[in-house]
Amino acid sequence: MVDSLEARIKQYARELGFALVGIAPATDADGFARFCEWLDAGYAGEMKYLHKYREQRRHPRGVVKSVRSVIMLSLEYGGTAGNIAKYAQGPDYHEFIWEKLNTFRDWLMAEVPGSYAHGTTDSAPLLERDFARRAGLGWFGKNTMLINKQRGSYFFIAALLTSIELDTDPPHATSHCGTCTACLDACPTQAFPQPGTLDARRCISYLTIELRTPIPLELRAGIGSLLFGCDICQDVCPWNRFADASSAMIPHRDDLTTLNPIELLALTEAEFETRFAGTAILRTRREGLARNAAIVLGNMGDTSALAALEHATHDDSAIVREAASWAIEQIQLRK
Repeated sequence: MVDSLEARIKQYARELGFALVGIAPATDADGFARFCEWLDAGYAGEMKYLHKYREQRRHPRGVVKSVRSVIMLSLEYGGTAGNIAKYAQGPDYHEFIWEKLNTFRDWLMAEVPGSYAHGTTDSAPLLERDFARRAGLGWFGKNTMLINKQRGSYFFIAALLTSIELDTDPPHATSHCGTCTACLDACPTQAFPQPGTLDARRCISYLTIELRTPIPLELRAGIGSLLFGCDICQDVCPWNRFADASSAMIPHRDDLTTLNPIELLALTEAEFETRFAGTAILRTRREGLARNAAIVLGNMGDTSALAALEHATHDDSAIVREAASWAIEQIQLRK
C-alpha cells in the first residue's frame, strides 16, 4: 500500500527534526478579530510592524496568494537557566529553521510537480499560533504560549504554506490549563491583564528586546537580573516538566547562558557585532543590551559595578547614560 502524501509529509518533517507536524486548511485565521482588538488596545507597544501588516494576517494568502493548505511544524530548543532567554542561547533560530524549511519546500515541490510552497517562522504576516492550534499542535495557555501535552512549550513554530490541497488534521479544541494560574502569578511585571492576554508593554521580553526607548521606571525592578528575554512564565508551567531538553535541535552555546553585565557595558559597537554575530541577541542592538546591563546592575546593587556604570554615564547613547545614572542611584540608595 502506498502511503498518502499527507503521511509522507509528516514522516519527512520528522526526519528533518520537527517534533510536531500537522496540517491546517488555509482559511481566515480564527483569532484575527481578537488580534485586531489586541492591537487597538495598545498592547503591542512600539511594535509598529504589527499594525502595518494587520490586514495581511487575516488569511494566509497575505503571504502566499495560491495557498490552499498550511503545514504547521515545531522545532524544540533547550537551554539552561541564566540571564539570557533559553531560545537565544545558540545560533539565530531563523537561519536554522529556514534551512530546514527550504529543504522541506524543495522536497514537497518535487513530490508534486507544478505545486508551490513557501516556509516561514516568525518572519511573515501569519498568525502562526492560530494555524498551529488548528493543525492540532496544542492549545493557547494563559500565558498566550502554545502548549502541547507531550512537549510543553519550549519550541519554535514554523509554517510551510503550499498550493496543494491536503487532508487536514482535527484542531486542538480543548485547553488543559484548568484552574492553574502559575504563569500569571509568577510574572514580575504583571504583564497579563487577564488570562490569555499579554500586555507586551509590561513583558520583560519586550522591554529587553523590542523596546528602543528607556525602560519605564516602575518596571525596572521587575526585570531583576534578566538581560535578554524571559522564560519565567514558561519555567513555572506544569506542562513543561515534560519538556525534554535532549530532543532540542538548536545547538546550545554555554557562553550565551549567563552574560556579565559589567562586560556588556564596555562593549563597543564593533565588539558587540563580533561577539554576538549569528545570534538572536543582535536584535536588541548594542545600545539596548548596554541599557539592559545597566538596569540589571542597578537591581543587583553591587558597589563593585559603580566604576563601570560611571564610565557608562559618558556613553554615546543617551539611553545608556540615563540607565547608568539610574543604576548608580539605586546602588547608592542601598549603602
